[in-house]
Amino acid sequence: MRLLLISSSTATGYAYLEYPKPYIKDFLGQKGVKIAFVPFAGLKQSYENLVGYDAYEKKIQAVFSEIGYEVNSVHRESDALMNADAVLVGGGNTFNLLKQCQDRNLMESIKDRVLNDNIPYIGLSAGTNLACPTIRTTNDMPIIEPRSFNALGFIPFQINPHYLDAAPDGHFGESREERIIEFLEVNRDMVVAGLREGMMFRIEDDRIKHEGVSDKMCRIFKYGQSPLELGSNDDFSFLLK
Repeated sequence: MRLLLISSSTATGYAYLEYPKPYIKDFLGQKGVKIAFVPFAGLKQSYENLVGYDAYEKKIQAVFSEIGYEVNSVHRESDALMNADAVLVGGGNTFNLLKQCQDRNLMESIKDRVLNDNIPYIGLSAGTNLACPTIRTTNDMPIIEPRSFNALGFIPFQINPHYLDAAPDGHFGESREERIIEFLEVNRDMVVAGLREGMMFRIEDDRIKHEGVSDKMCRIFKYGQSPLELGSNDDFSFLLK
């Protein structure tokens, strides 16, 4: 199984998909790769004269054509996933992403292609959430009710993309850390990785690597333990056990 689970599509100082593009190219390799794009996290998209999922597909195509990849969205081509060399699940609203994948019977199809055909899976933010056991550590609103919150379960731990260390000035609600600790209070056997902006996990079989465009650490949460800060030179293999 090959996964590239990215915290965000953009980072400070970078254009759209600029920072993850070289990592994606290294992950997928040669030109001529056909990518099935899953756009359903994109609730409000516009690009050139297009809107909706068509706009999201065109936006992704514009970036990936620069590195010789062909992108076809599953909302437009019913056989895009079956004919793909890789699958890319875009960012946006995780609740809508999961609901649409369930309603369109895509969950099992994606699992089959990734687990049995060994095609690479790339997740951007919401797409990273979808690779987890559940989507219950997403940050998203609005909440759109899927059949269940169970996700693809490619990894045995939860990821919180866009992880922030502190609440903004003037914010008196819970911090991200406090919310994750509350999640663990009612899900004590889970592990949550706070994945900061500009960072990603690359997982190939039983190997996992934390990488990205900065020296930002990953914050690991376990029930009843102090959060652990790990960097890209540290061993993350315990997350896969």
